[in-house]
Amino acid sequence: MRILVVEDEKRLARFIKRGLVEQKYVVDMTHDGKSAEYMAHTNEYDLIILDILLPKQNGWEVLENLRKSKIDVPVIFLTALSDVSNRIRGLDKGADDYLTKPFAIGELIARVNALLRRAYKVSKSSLKIDNLELELNSRKVFRDGQEIQLTNKEFALLEYLIINKNKVVTRTMIAEHVWDIHFDTGSNVIDVIINFLRKKIETDNGKKLIHTVRGLGYMIKEE
Repeated sequence: MRILVVEDEKRLARFIKRGLVEQKYVVDMTHDGKSAEYMAHTNEYDLIILDILLPKQNGWEVLENLRKSKIDVPVIFLTALSDVSNRIRGLDKGADDYLTKPFAIGELIARVNALLRRAYKVSKSSLKIDNLELELNSRKVFRDGQEIQLTNKEFALLEYLIINKNKVVTRTMIAEHVWDIHFDTGSNVIDVIINFLRKKIETDNGKKLIHTVRGLGYMIKEE
C-alpha cells in the first residue's frame, strides 16, 4: 500500500518513512502543504499521514481542500497540537485519526494498519487465498504453514493482488499502489517482480494463483 508522509521536520519524516518501509509499505514524502495537496491530487494514495503546522499551507487547509475535491483517502493527523479542541477540529474536518507528538512509531504503524484494513474492508489481521496466508501485522507470508521470504516490493504487490482477488488489476493500478513517485512507467519491472513472486508462492504441482489477463494485467484467484 502506498502512503504519503507530510512532515516539515525532515529528520522526523525520514524516521517515519523508515518505520513504514520496514513494514513493507511504499512511502512518498513531502514537507509543505502546497506540495502535499498537489501530490494527493496527482497520485493515488492509500493513506496520508499529515502534520498540521506546515509551511505554505497548513494541514487543516490541505485536508479541507482534499475533501472538497472528493478525495476520500484515509488521513491521520500527526501533530504537536495536543489539546482536545484541536482533536475535535481535526476529526470534524474529515480526518480518520489524530495522533499527537511525541509518539511511538509502533502505535503509528498500528493505527495505519487498522485504517487500511478498514478502508479495504479487511476484517481480520490476515489475508488468505487457497492455502496462502499473508499476515498483515507481522508482514509475513505462509503457504501450507511454511514461511516464504519476500522482498518489500514482492510483499506489497502480493498484498495488493490479494486485496483485489478475483479482479483484474492493470499495470497502471499496480504502479500507483506499489511503487513510489520515482517509478519508471516505461520499464518492465512489474512483469519481472510478478515472475519472481510466482516462483516463490506457486507450488511444484502446477497449481497457479497469479494469472495473466492478456492485454489488461493480472489477477490472483484459485484455479
